[in-house]
Amino acid sequence: MDNRDYIDMPSTEDIPWSYGQKADVADKQALFIDRLIDYKAIVKQASGPKAIATIIMRFLQDVGATSCVVPPGLDKDWLEAARNTGIRVKTDDPPLSKEELEKTHAVVTAAAYAMAETGTIALDHRADQGRRIISLLPDTHICIIRADQITTNVPEALALLEPSIRQGQPITWISGPSATSDIELVRVEGVHGPRNLCVIIIA
Repeated sequence: MDNRDYIDMPSTEDIPWSYGQKADVADKQALFIDRLIDYKAIVKQASGPKAIATIIMRFLQDVGATSCVVPPGLDKDWLEAARNTGIRVKTDDPPLSKEELEKTHAVVTAAAYAMAETGTIALDHRADQGRRIISLLPDTHICIIRADQITTNVPEALALLEPSIRQGQPITWISGPSATSDIELVRVEGVHGPRNLCVIIIA
């Protein structure tokens, strides 16, 4: 017997979405930066495309990267300095293979939103963020986010992400570089994602 004949299951439209109250944080950007540093992420602030390009170039050089992948919708001006120093910039269009991505040292993406209280970045994988796999396989992730994309907390960010969620977009949550601990509490970095995280905040 088919239970669907007897149970009227509600659709997603029937379920109310509730995210709680916005918290009062005087300086969201300062709190966000403090959380990122606590997670051992590198944080830089920039005021324009040239400054962003310079930070990207220097960070890629610091980690010894000679190649990076970018989503097709990323601002091209942000990678100019890296290209000029001989770092190979590959656009994920057409999509690169898993083997090619595993050989790529870094990825540069934009972001959807960030949460100050938890130091978390959310990617909803639009054109400037690219496929989820490109933000997971390279060893280094450089993530660029505008100051006005920083929300106070997770409920506030979820409310803004609701259109992406309803459209079925995957959401990736990033709180610092990838790290895990075994039963003896030995910290291991880079197991489930990039080992290095640099966040560039555009003022």
